[in-house]
Amino acid sequence: MTLISIFLLSSFAGTASARDLNVGLARLDITPRQPTWLSGYAGRTKPSQAVAQRLWAKAIAIEDGRRGKAVIVTTDLIGLPRQISDLVAGRVLKEYGIERSRLLMNSSHTHAGPAVRPNLMTMYFLDEPQRQAVEDYAVKLTNDLVAVIGASLGDLKPARLSIGHGSAGFAANRRNPKLPPGQAPVKPIDHDVPVIAVRGPDGKLRAALFGYACHNTTLGGTNYEISGDYAGAAQIAFEAMQPGVQAMFLMLTGADQNPTPRGTVDHVDRYGKELAAAAGQVLKGTMKPVVPDLRAAYVTAELEVAPHSREQFEKEAQTGDVYQKSRAREMLRAYDERRPMRRVPYPVQAIRLGRELTVVALGGEVVVDYGLQTKRDFAGHDVIVAGYTHDVMSYIPTVRILREGGYEADSSMIYYGMPGPYTEAVEETVTQAIRKVLARVGVKRKQP
Repeated sequence: MTLISIFLLSSFAGTASARDLNVGLARLDITPRQPTWLSGYAGRTKPSQAVAQRLWAKAIAIEDGRRGKAVIVTTDLIGLPRQISDLVAGRVLKEYGIERSRLLMNSSHTHAGPAVRPNLMTMYFLDEPQRQAVEDYAVKLTNDLVAVIGASLGDLKPARLSIGHGSAGFAANRRNPKLPPGQAPVKPIDHDVPVIAVRGPDGKLRAALFGYACHNTTLGGTNYEISGDYAGAAQIAFEAMQPGVQAMFLMLTGADQNPTPRGTVDHVDRYGKELAAAAGQVLKGTMKPVVPDLRAAYVTAELEVAPHSREQFEKEAQTGDVYQKSRAREMLRAYDERRPMRRVPYPVQAIRLGRELTVVALGGEVVVDYGLQTKRDFAGHDVIVAGYTHDVMSYIPTVRILREGGYEADSSMIYYGMPGPYTEAVEETVTQAIRKVLARVGVKRKQP
């Protein structure tokens, strides 16, 4: 055999190997085993009364022999606090060698799931048994997340990925800011439904990961039944249409979006079926193959909190409502311990799955502007922008929303136990962090 022939065969073999993917799937029931306090609405007065839908942690492990592995985890939860995600990430690194940049943990933000933050007591006023139940669930959840990640890594099989996009129309921008007379509010929405399909070498569908930018608040605070809301219903409906296939929901930048209209179980079922049908329609059409190019990056930015003082919280402790007084007590304790909150750690991640597909994952309740702007900035590359990943510490507003004021900008911080709004530097800080991680995985910004 000639030297040229050997070179050509070696080059072909290397290319084929680089294009091969292995994918592993796993799921674990994380439904609370006993009545528990539900998260999302401060006005609830008792624990859960029944289970309408089972809750799941699901994982998809992706292996590219050239660059290693990555794992995407989705959960039917209000959000994972940093205390849990950091612990899970540390154990996964130790047990499976998966670096933090290659582990994405997203939550659907269902408002009908269990409270998972034992220390978040400015919203809930629990007795000791109730508090202990939250802490016990957090411990079990940590173990369950490590287990489902390990199970997905143990299920790796040859697979092919593809990406496509559909649309669902039930999300509406919920903000009604107080503006000067004659000034119309900006009300962006994003009805995109990105779908990542996992198929075996024979073309048989194994899993579908689909996302949407909308709060899981179809059911209100008078609901005491555990469920994944529309996202849970969508996964159930999809799996009924595709027996044996694992459906996974990725929560995108839907912090200022609500299902509309909403309020009933019928709405939950309707929107779940609409989203499942949108994903199913994408799978019936022409999807773009994902050419493997697995890369990852993770940074922790710092968000500046607006200036505040001890005197401010001393006054609030005397004159505020019950939630403000609770927040004031926590802030005064921080002042007493000489640790007043001035900056907030903020996780930003990018996992490049293919030459044309990257998932950006942001912490917090991210308003839709960030998803829309990122997709505009990196047009030409398929970028999926998720919020509610790794930590849900607060809402993440833009400058526009800060200036408009309202719940997402300011008053929500009371329930999160935060001292107040962010400074207007928040938008630039988040945007620069997004650009940084995308640059690190080789995604170029669109030239103006």
